[in-house]
Amino acid sequence: MKMTIKRSVPFCLLSFCLFTLSVTSLAQQRLAPAYPLITHDPYFSIWSFSDTLSAAPTKHWTGTDHSLLGLIKVDGTVYRFLGMPGKTYQTVLAASDEENYKCQFTEDEPASGWMNPGFDDRQWKTGVAPFGDSQSQSRTPWRSKNLWIRRSFTLPTTNIDNLLLKLQHDDNVEVYLNGEKIHSHVGWLNKFRYYPLKANLRSGENVLAIHCANTAGGAWLDAGLVTELIDKQTTSIQLAQQKNITLNATQTSYDFTCGKVDLTVTFTSPLLLNDLNLYARPVSYVSYKVISSDKASHNVTVYLGVSTDLAVNTPAQAVAASNYSTPQLAILKAGSQAQPLLQKKGDDLRIDWGYLYVAIPKTTTAQQYVSGTQQAIASFVTGNPTASTEQGKQLMLNTIVPLGNVTTLAKEQVFMLGYDDLYPVQYFQQNLKPWWKQDEKQTIEKQLTQAATDYKKVISACDAFNKTIYQDALTAGGKQYADLCVLAYRQANAAHKLVKSPQGELLFLSKENYSNGSINTVDVTYPSAPLYLAYNPEFLKGMLNGIFYYSESGNWKKPFAAHDLGTYPLANGQTYGEDMPVEESGNMLILTGAIAKAEGNANYAKKHWQTLTTWAEYLSKEGFDPANQLCTDDFAGHLARNANLSVKAIVGLGCYAMLADQLGDKTTAQQYRTTAADMAKRWMQMASSGDHYALTFDNKDTWSQKYNLVWDKLLGLNLFPKDVYEKEIKYYLKQQKPFGLPLDSRKTYTKSDWIIWTATLASNPQDFNALVNPIYKFATETTSRVPISDWHETTTGRMVGFQARSVVGGYFIKVLEKKLKK
Repeated sequence: MKMTIKRSVPFCLLSFCLFTLSVTSLAQQRLAPAYPLITHDPYFSIWSFSDTLSAAPTKHWTGTDHSLLGLIKVDGTVYRFLGMPGKTYQTVLAASDEENYKCQFTEDEPASGWMNPGFDDRQWKTGVAPFGDSQSQSRTPWRSKNLWIRRSFTLPTTNIDNLLLKLQHDDNVEVYLNGEKIHSHVGWLNKFRYYPLKANLRSGENVLAIHCANTAGGAWLDAGLVTELIDKQTTSIQLAQQKNITLNATQTSYDFTCGKVDLTVTFTSPLLLNDLNLYARPVSYVSYKVISSDKASHNVTVYLGVSTDLAVNTPAQAVAASNYSTPQLAILKAGSQAQPLLQKKGDDLRIDWGYLYVAIPKTTTAQQYVSGTQQAIASFVTGNPTASTEQGKQLMLNTIVPLGNVTTLAKEQVFMLGYDDLYPVQYFQQNLKPWWKQDEKQTIEKQLTQAATDYKKVISACDAFNKTIYQDALTAGGKQYADLCVLAYRQANAAHKLVKSPQGELLFLSKENYSNGSINTVDVTYPSAPLYLAYNPEFLKGMLNGIFYYSESGNWKKPFAAHDLGTYPLANGQTYGEDMPVEESGNMLILTGAIAKAEGNANYAKKHWQTLTTWAEYLSKEGFDPANQLCTDDFAGHLARNANLSVKAIVGLGCYAMLADQLGDKTTAQQYRTTAADMAKRWMQMASSGDHYALTFDNKDTWSQKYNLVWDKLLGLNLFPKDVYEKEIKYYLKQQKPFGLPLDSRKTYTKSDWIIWTATLASNPQDFNALVNPIYKFATETTSRVPISDWHETTTGRMVGFQARSVVGGYFIKVLEKKLKK
């Protein structure tokens, strides 16, 4: 259902809020490291990274500002409750995200004084920025250890306030302006950062000179100068008092006091797994509900601002915006001027094609207009909206709605945010439309109109679904476990894109967020699967269909499963540099078996039987005692004789035997069942280390979580005796740290999804909770304020890497266990 935290200010809960988390102060407790607001796919994904909604700009899950701004005017006084104005910049010297600038460069160490304005650089080469290695999207290749660049530019004046250096580099850097060192940094940056400077500018010619040393890995260098624009109008605005947050599966809601009125702001992304068309609709609701707190009448006007940064990869990209209407709606629209459709691939990127929409039901009093970010707040405060500014950078889509006099009868204003990404992914060289566009007559305006028409029905459906998600998790694993599932739900879904393949199959393609940006990674599908097995296996089929097609089309010719389909959003074939043969083949067999268990038939397996047989044959030869290779925990490095990976192969073969039996092939079923059972017996002997089982067969002084065993239990394969689970659980309970059970004996970091899988091996609720509750502690106490990381340090509670990944769908494994028992 939902989790709630509140201040000491009393408030009324709706009668259905049976399960809540209540504490006396937001500063003492929180629900999440980051809060989902708008969550649809890897590009249309907006979060609050703080417990107070007005404490910082709202952000894309990568941490880049994707600003939503909410204001309310009560009897002439303006309060801010949503977001805060993001930083806006004016270019002094363009970086490459604005201009393909030229500069002089050399990869040979130059003479002394190379950074000074009078230095003779005529023997240097001329190159176009950015500079980088052959693997990057650079304009000028840089392959040596060191790079020196000089860039001359002319300024008519030095009267420039708030000057900043705009810089991205890989690795170590020294920056000079007119011969004076202005910045240095050891290490690398994966995006532009801004550094305040004391101006050393000259009227006339200036020189920006940079030395960058590539110490390891990739190479990159790009720089410019900007000024930060300061909006002085914000000083006249008061902050609304936030009283509490309510978080559930499809909604995040905030309560505020704004002078003499109370305001409830609710963000709803109706990702209902039981309604495919609604799930695919790229529209979220933002609802403002206002009521008088003193029973008197108060004049109220509300405002929502949406930054056009939602439609570009970087704020420096130019956008075009417009204001129009349909018979039912008033609409604002924005998109990049360049519209570089599917031209970028990678991890820390945002969409810069397609169009952002803000819509409201048409009224006679509402105002919609486009302005610069600096003018947006001033226009609302003064009540004099500026004329539209429909071309430029960092614009704001503004909607103002006068609610008139508000008394004890609440008034509600609903805003809709939508995104038409035109063609969201490329699939084996073919650009695919989003799922909702399978009907050629569909348009984003029709989707927005339907969303407006269905609002009350959708909210009712979300309420029911929220209760189901919470109650299922509460019954399966207790309150803290249920709260973790609520936290994970939208994150898991928003890391996917739903499309239809040219073959007519559903494709539910994941992005490997903040890992390497792969699309449809099998060992990301594997941990995320429990959520979809529990509520709609069609989504899991959508994660497997592309991998099966890759093999069956002949594009993938190896006797084991591929790792991925490419780098998001281009699914044209594996781009990961190394195979994971046992890992991915085991994953595909286990998940196909799990689909059959959930659906009560093996029809899906029958479609792909030849491919499954090839993978099963591979595992029967290579899976038991794996060679030196990576598994899904590839951050831990290569490992030979991996006992947990061996379990995956054994369970995978057990699943293949189960599927053969369901398909009536008793001979094959018996053959592979015998093989898997014999392997399990050998495994118990070879991995045994007294009171536990080792990390590797050849080192008994080690241990690891055997999370792959969970499928033996859930699918009823019975390849391993229950005392194997019990021995491991008993040992794990002795290894715990404050923020969870380490992944294995090599390090103290962990993966939270695997802990919950491991905990599901427990035979009683006490042991399950003992292993899961430290994950809740991590989620609510970590200083890493990002959409929850699944890879964190168990001693400090800080993230090690990864954020906003779909693998948290794996938190639902205890729910799945209960559903499979029915």
